[in-house]
Amino acid sequence: MARSRPRVWLLAGCGAVLLWAFVGQLVAVGRLLAVFGLAGDAEPSPPPTALPPRRIYKSNGYLKISCNGGLNQMRSEICDMVAVARLLNLTMVVPELDKRSFWADQSNFEDIFDVKHFIDTLRDEVHIVKQLPKRFGPENSSNILNMPPVSWSDEKYYLHQILPLFSKYSAIHFNKTDARLANNGISTQLQLLRCRVNFHALKFTPQIEALGNKLVQKLQAKGSFVALHLRYEMDMLAFSGCNHGLSPEEAEELKRMRYAYPWWREKEIDSQAKRLQGLCPLTPEETSIILKALGFQKDTLIYIAAGEIYGGEKRLEPLQAAFPKLVRKEMLLDLEALRQFQNHSSQMAALDFIVSTASDIFIPTYDGNMAKLVEGHRRFLGYRRSVLLDRQKLVGLIDLYNNKTISWNNFASSVQEIHKNRVVQPSCRQKLENKPKEEDYFYANPHECLANSRFCSRTKDAISVR
Repeated sequence: MARSRPRVWLLAGCGAVLLWAFVGQLVAVGRLLAVFGLAGDAEPSPPPTALPPRRIYKSNGYLKISCNGGLNQMRSEICDMVAVARLLNLTMVVPELDKRSFWADQSNFEDIFDVKHFIDTLRDEVHIVKQLPKRFGPENSSNILNMPPVSWSDEKYYLHQILPLFSKYSAIHFNKTDARLANNGISTQLQLLRCRVNFHALKFTPQIEALGNKLVQKLQAKGSFVALHLRYEMDMLAFSGCNHGLSPEEAEELKRMRYAYPWWREKEIDSQAKRLQGLCPLTPEETSIILKALGFQKDTLIYIAAGEIYGGEKRLEPLQAAFPKLVRKEMLLDLEALRQFQNHSSQMAALDFIVSTASDIFIPTYDGNMAKLVEGHRRFLGYRRSVLLDRQKLVGLIDLYNNKTISWNNFASSVQEIHKNRVVQPSCRQKLENKPKEEDYFYANPHECLANSRFCSRTKDAISVR
């Protein structure tokens, strides 16, 4: 009896081996059938995406950030702060988004961006956590320093001024992050990281991506189309103090709004002088004249990438009359499909961003954050056609034409001549010493990350984003 036990175990073991071998053969056959399309309707599941290896480093502390501004301003801030966290070897907390801006959007990071993709994509650069550990509760607030970093700072500022603060504090909360990293004078490694965050890590949620792609498909089914970023919204006009073409009542309403927000520092504004300097967004009427002068025909399909236009449908009448095929997302999508995004300006802006980057031509009427970020994305996607309007020269020409000082032919030829070289193409950023606000913006032309970088640096090899 005792001798039979080894035989039983031996037989059982052999049986198990044969069984697993049989299962293995079935799996192999199934895979072959799938490869050659013989496995019926069942599709093989896609292989899991390989994650980059996690970067191992000793963290100097936690970096928490609260972004300020609209969607595209916050996007650039997040890219900057990831670069800062990498530079200082910090653990980064998933960013907080602005809920105090004019539109009071209550969206969180995960409502707009795919948070898992964000964390996974950057795991070989920065360790990112969803929230601070519980030990950083209200009773231990002395371990957290709240401060805004100095604007347009370089690496030396963060290494010499910010990093030493972590010897006293376990976490730093940057409570304002707009334009806190310089455009130029930053190491190539960090510039590439800013691009990697912008072009790869900051991916919209599947819901936003799906609806944005649906918009693009609907537009492309109608033919080629222009995305017009018509920045004629209430917040822009109130902030800029531009009231050309508005009634006295509308101008007063916008002025009251400007005074109601303490962070809009400039209160008394000479609207006419600002317009002549090219610092005002074009009105819908001015835009219609310029588009015609540039040669766009009446049947051009134009998608308005913008929020609610100040003055509503009445203010859009001149543009609608000149270009009847004028559409907005509300006209292309069912109300039910848009319902989840309504009252969330950043999520609606994300839809416009997707359409604008995919359009055949992109034309912004004001060089704000969205115009700059879309321009940069279109450069990255192969220098898709973008027309950058010279507002300062245009408003002078428009006034001459409206006053009948010049003919339509002279006006149109002048507009076309001005914009002959204002179509986005490979170029280097303009750097102005001690004038960071006036120099070319990094995110509009991140040339270090583009194929034309060899023209802008001493190295002969082009640099590309990982």
